Amino acid sequence: MTLTIATRGSKLALWQANHIKSLLETRHAGLAVELLVLKTQGDKILDVPLAKVGGKGLFVKEIEEALADGRADLAVYSMKDVPVERREGLALGPIPEREDFADMLLSMSYASLDGLPRNATIGTSSLRRQAQLLAIRPDLEIRMLRGNLDTRVGKLMDGQYDAIVVASAGLNRLGITAPRMVRLAPPQFLPAVAQGALSLEYRADDQRTQELAAFLDHTETRDAVSAERGFLARLEGGCQVPIAAYGRVDGESVTLTGLVADPDGKKMIRAERTGSRAQAVELGTAVAGDVLAQGGAEILSAVYGAGVK
Repeated sequence: MTLTIATRGSKLALWQANHIKSLLETRHAGLAVELLVLKTQGDKILDVPLAKVGGKGLFVKEIEEALADGRADLAVYSMKDVPVERREGLALGPIPEREDFADMLLSMSYASLDGLPRNATIGTSSLRRQAQLLAIRPDLEIRMLRGNLDTRVGKLMDGQYDAIVVASAGLNRLGITAPRMVRLAPPQFLPAVAQGALSLEYRADDQRTQELAAFLDHTETRDAVSAERGFLARLEGGCQVPIAAYGRVDGESVTLTGLVADPDGKKMIRAERTGSRAQAVELGTAVAGDVLAQGGAEILSAVYGAGVK
C-alpha cells in the first residue's frame, strides 16, 4: 500500500514532509510513503518582497493542483502559508501538534532587540514583523530578506545584516542556530496566524487518506489555530500583510489576541477575547470585528488598496 505526499523542495518543507511520512509509516505497517517534490510560485520569485508579489496561496497552488489531478494523495504545508479559502474538492485534514509559535531574532553579537545599535539593519520580508519591529525601534532599517531558511541565516552569517527575524519553528526543526538568539513572543511580539503549525490537505472524497492520517490531529493545536484563522478570514488577509494573531488554549476555553498594524509600525490595533473552544472560529471572527471597529479597516484598506468592512 502506497501514499504520495506533495511538498515544496526546501530543506524545511522536506523535513516537514519526511516527519509526516515517518509518523504514517510507523503507525501503519505495510504503508510505503513517497514524496512528490514541486516548485511553487513563491519559490520562483525571490527578488521581490511577498507583500509586493500579491495574491494568496503563493506556496500552495501547484501542490493543490497535484492533489486535484491525483498525482498526490496528501499535501504537507506550513499552515501559515495556507489561505483560508479552500479549493473546491480539497479539504484540510488533521493538524499535528504545534512547534514553537514565536519569532526569533538572530544576530552575530547582539543579545537583545534593545541592544542593537541605532539604525541597525534587520532582514525580513514580512510586513507583520516589520511593523512590530518598527513599533519598538523606529530607527531600525528593514531590508528585504527572501529565500529558504538556511539561505536567510547564511546571509546573516555573511555579514549582510546586523540581525534577521525568522520563525522559531523552522530553526528547531532543522537544528539551525546563530551566535545570538532572542525569542520574540507575546505580549510584545505576536506571531503570524498558525505559525509553527503544519497543515495536511487531501481530496475531500479520499476516505482512505483521511483514515490513514486521522491519528495525527492534536485538538489543542486545532482549536488555537482555528481561532487564529477565523480572525484572518474575517480580515480577508494573507501571509503578506501586517496581521498577527495568537490563540492559547486553557482547559475548555481559548483566548485570542489579534493585531493589525500599518507597515511602518506607527499605528497598532490589538484586541483580545476569551471564548469556548467549541466556538473557536467564531471567537476569531469576533476579535477581528473588534480590530476593524477600532480602525483596522482603514489600515487594511491602505495596504490592500481596497475597502475592508
